Amino acid sequence: MGKFSKGRYSLMVSDRSGAAFPYREMVQEWNGAWVHNSEYEPKQPQVSPRPHGADPQALQHAKPARTEFAVTDLLADDALTTYGVASPIVNVVLPGHGYSASTKRFRGAPGPAGTYQTPEGVGGITGSTIAKAAGYTITVGKYISGSTDTSGTYGTDWFWFSADTNATSVATGGGFPLSVGPVTIEA
Repeated sequence: MGKFSKGRYSLMVSDRSGAAFPYREMVQEWNGAWVHNSEYEPKQPQVSPRPHGADPQALQHAKPARTEFAVTDLLADDALTTYGVASPIVNVVLPGHGYSASTKRFRGAPGPAGTYQTPEGVGGITGSTIAKAAGYTITVGKYISGSTDTSGTYGTDWFWFSADTNATSVATGGGFPLSVGPVTIEA
């Protein structure tokens, strides 16, 4: 194999500009073109991007969303009010309750092993009647003058139910603690 000349006095034409430059100052670009070192441009990274895999689709140790258990709401002291004598209607105040027409059960103070005590009665309606295991269907609003008033705070803070017996007096009661919530509670 023969030797090549060093090109000390030689010139070479640039593939980019077409100008003649000293042979020893010429460099080859990534695309094979011979250019002067002042014209050299490195390869752009965007010309051949690095391959990357798809975005991950799921977490390796994912947990499903937790289902919240139904809980009771604690009523204020003496939150029950009977509507009238010989009427089964009982108005209940619970500010910001957010209830809709549904079945709710009243409970007294918590007892041992998940049991509840009987609450105090109101207006001649006994606590055991108020804490009926099947609960009562409630209506949102305050029962006034034979109809339900849902204006103002009556629509957000009050609801009423019809007890199984009639009241013997107009009274406020229920005692404390008294809670209202779903008919069944799971632990």
